[in-house]
Amino acid sequence: MSKRREQGFPGRDAILAFIRAHPGKVGTREIAREFGLKNADRVELKRIIRELADEGAVARRRRKMHQPAELPPTVLADITGCDADGELLASPTEWDDEEGTPPKIRIVFPRRPQPGTTAGVGDRALLRIERTDETDGTPYRGRVIRVIAHAKARALGIFRKNPDGSGRLVPVDKKQAGRELNIAKADSADAEDGDLVSVDLIRTRAYGLASGRVKERFGSLASEKAISLIAIHAHEIPQNFSPSAIREAEAAKPVTLEGREDWRDIPLVTIDPPDAKDHDDAVHAAPDSDPANKGGYIVHVAIADVAYYVRPGSALDRDALTRGNSVYFPDRVVPMLPERISNDLCSLVPGEPRGAIAVRLVIGADGHKRSHSFHRVLMRSAAKLNYAQAQAAMHGRTDDVTGPLLDPIIRPLYAAHDLVRIARDARDPLDLDLPERKILLKTDGTVDRVIVPERLEAHRLIEEFMILANVAAAETLEKKSLPLIYRVHDQPTQEKVHNLLEFLKTLDLSFAKGGALRPSAFNRVLTQVKGEDVEALVNEVVLRSQAQAEYSAENYGHFGLNLRRYAHFTSPIRRYADLIVHRALIRALGLGEGALPSDETLEHLGEVAAQISATERRAMKAERETADRLIAHFLADRIGATFQGRISGVTRAGLFVKLDDTGADGIVPIRTLGTEYFNYDETRHALVGSRSGAMHRLGDVVDVRLVEAAPVAGALRFELLSEGQILPRGRKREAKRGILKSQRAEKQRSDRASRSKERKRGKKKSGKSGKGKLWKR
Repeated sequence: MSKRREQGFPGRDAILAFIRAHPGKVGTREIAREFGLKNADRVELKRIIRELADEGAVARRRRKMHQPAELPPTVLADITGCDADGELLASPTEWDDEEGTPPKIRIVFPRRPQPGTTAGVGDRALLRIERTDETDGTPYRGRVIRVIAHAKARALGIFRKNPDGSGRLVPVDKKQAGRELNIAKADSADAEDGDLVSVDLIRTRAYGLASGRVKERFGSLASEKAISLIAIHAHEIPQNFSPSAIREAEAAKPVTLEGREDWRDIPLVTIDPPDAKDHDDAVHAAPDSDPANKGGYIVHVAIADVAYYVRPGSALDRDALTRGNSVYFPDRVVPMLPERISNDLCSLVPGEPRGAIAVRLVIGADGHKRSHSFHRVLMRSAAKLNYAQAQAAMHGRTDDVTGPLLDPIIRPLYAAHDLVRIARDARDPLDLDLPERKILLKTDGTVDRVIVPERLEAHRLIEEFMILANVAAAETLEKKSLPLIYRVHDQPTQEKVHNLLEFLKTLDLSFAKGGALRPSAFNRVLTQVKGEDVEALVNEVVLRSQAQAEYSAENYGHFGLNLRRYAHFTSPIRRYADLIVHRALIRALGLGEGALPSDETLEHLGEVAAQISATERRAMKAERETADRLIAHFLADRIGATFQGRISGVTRAGLFVKLDDTGADGIVPIRTLGTEYFNYDETRHALVGSRSGAMHRLGDVVDVRLVEAAPVAGALRFELLSEGQILPRGRKREAKRGILKSQRAEKQRSDRASRSKERKRGKKKSGKSGKGKLWKR
């Protein structure tokens, strides 16, 4: 029963108590309903909530209010150690330092742990957690759902052989660059020069190199063709499918028309990059003949029917979930599914009948989607195009493939996109301009060159059609009240918005967000700097203010796309989340075999979402590290050369510089900047000379000299050749205030951490005897 107001507005204490009683479940709407507030009261309510957030009494995450440092029910965590009674303790893997010290989670185990849930110190695990009333510094109790990665008890590196058969290990970890290990001949396991090996540390010395013993050999890295193997093994990305999954894939047969609509006469086409490894989406558009939708279009989006082949609980399904997604390196792909599925039965190649889950989208003349419907179909691709090829055809440069397709297929696609773009522009999603570089390799696997592919209208066409299909999938499943995995993107935290605001002030730029925070507020800032010297800098800082997109069984919208509901539907060959959505659609619409099980729970999907969010981040990190290693190999013989670049990162340790021509990142250590002391100005994202006031700021164009390259680790070290910008007197005073503010903020973070440690030391353990050290089982 709502607590209807009898007198005046509810007090701050009452609102705070309600939020704390329902952590993670309360937003402005729920508070208003609880206290019987009218629309006219919303402005005052939002003001109070903003004050509570500014004071640190509450935190806003996923558009809901929490107590500060509140964790979601399912969390990825690192097991960091044990308490005095031998019970395991963990901390969340991802944590925003702005929220203080990460909370501790005490791990509890059932008497009979399930397979794959036995964890130890150093492991990374998916946990189901709940709050406790304990006052010993561990506010959460957690149960292991699944161990994601075991502790790395060994070092990974390249074996360099000496003439006498002994050798040394060159670590692949950037943080360990330069810290080599001695390996005696008897401990080398007959490793050859250039082999990727894992090594057990067997002893350390006060002076000289530590020693190790080769435990496992993964193959030769004598050629750059194998450079991606480093990231594959470092991040434990599965390379080989289980024998049972291979058997299932090989036994799979092509789909037939039984139980499907016949769409083979619809001339769907695929449009992908020229080097695309899989083709799982096809599109078609035509003017709508319905007089009620004059000027509108019908858009068909067909997606490979992976769910027909990968059934829930099968060996293929288990392997796909473990991988979570495909991983793309410049020289290879580690697929989520065996090639028999991904490159054959589910690849929408021209002229071959293929099964698909398709959506028919009715687009109005105003560009908005008027309606949609999903179908299970048998289709046949009319052509395989690449982006540049489709774009060239629209510009009058047709070829043997696009010539016959221009008027009946390509022009209608672009006409439909012209409509869709009207609605997209009205929606005003976040519009960052961050060019992506692409590494092109020679036949021997070495880097040929690094390019920035041109962003074409053909790219935007496919992107917007896929977004429409994804939205339609989420809407359909919500309407049918089926559980699903959403693709979600939280709005920036108030702290990050405040930091961005302070930074923009240093550039005399305004940030007027008005009422509710929308992407349009950021777009107005980006428009102000279009074509200016600070354009790249502001785009980078705006990007850093944003949250990271993830998968979730709970919907809190997609801030960047400015969408209330969004799910990934269009790439089930390479993303497990899309496979879940396909299964849910099959079940919701009664489309036949391969449906989501009827006993599927929201809790289990939450666990799956957390796991595949982790595998997505793993893939991104592995891809980034491989690019760094390839570029470091490319530049290794250019020590002493000078390059132009931009400052891409500023820390207390120094400056990070991204080179213009290759996109390579390297560090300029702060100790090499000059004879004076440099202070870190967090607000300006800059290092400022204490004597001269010379400032090196994020986004500055600089000249650097390459001093050192560590190809195996992908690390580069530069010497800065450019002088810092000398601030005018008034700006120097502002900079000094910024530095003092940064130092105070750092001291506050340090003090919070110290107080937390003191509280934990001072708390007496009680009531734990007889619990048993179940983590050892």
